[in-house]
Amino acid sequence: MLTIGQLASYAGVTVRAVRHYHAKGLLPEPARDHSGYRRYDAHAVVELIRIRTLAEAGVPLARVRTLLAAGEDAFDAAVADIDARLRSEIRDRQRHRERIAQLAAGDSLALPPEAVAYLDRLRGLALPEAMVEGERDAWILVAAQLPQHMPVYMVLKQQQLDDPATVGLYRDLASAIEWGPDDPRLVAVADRLAALLEAADAQEWGEQDTQMSDELVELLDSVFLDSMPIARPLMGLLEERGWRGWTRLERV
Repeated sequence: MLTIGQLASYAGVTVRAVRHYHAKGLLPEPARDHSGYRRYDAHAVVELIRIRTLAEAGVPLARVRTLLAAGEDAFDAAVADIDARLRSEIRDRQRHRERIAQLAAGDSLALPPEAVAYLDRLRGLALPEAMVEGERDAWILVAAQLPQHMPVYMVLKQQQLDDPATVGLYRDLASAIEWGPDDPRLVAVADRLAALLEAADAQEWGEQDTQMSDELVELLDSVFLDSMPIARPLMGLLEERGWRGWTRLERV
């Protein structure tokens, strides 16, 4: 005959678990011996192992009690049902693992290779990572809505980076990330951006928005507006110079 500690050891559980199973009515409590201790026999060990196995398989304790009392056919059917559920959970967890592995892939999680190449080129300009991440988030939104247009958009963005004036604008914006909304240097940035727009007549800057819905344009503008304190005043200065918007630049 076994003490509760010995029973727990044989079954591979804790004494606390044994007492919990007693409280739940899963494992009958034996009578006490003349010394006042409860003693357990081999049958109790077998029952406790069955309880532990079912519980570890994720079977709710309320159902464990039903299964322990079930006949052979009902028990086999219940085990088959539990097995099917576990297989489904394994498939779900495998899909979760695949998603986690995708997260480790960084930019390529939700962007095509040409967009990843564009972001890498921005990083090669030694731009702040916060600025690159803002671009990434914006293009993730575009790729989700207009995946078929991403190759054309990325060709355009790569061409813009071939222009020293455009690269200079990126560097201006990078410097301005930490500026306050009233920083006087912002006027010069607005002047340079307006000059770029006038030189290109906004053709290069506006081509990428032709297929975008108003809702997407508004969402992309919000990415810029939320990314730095100077965003809203810069757009105001641009409007004073004849250009409205950000993602979809239009003459006033």
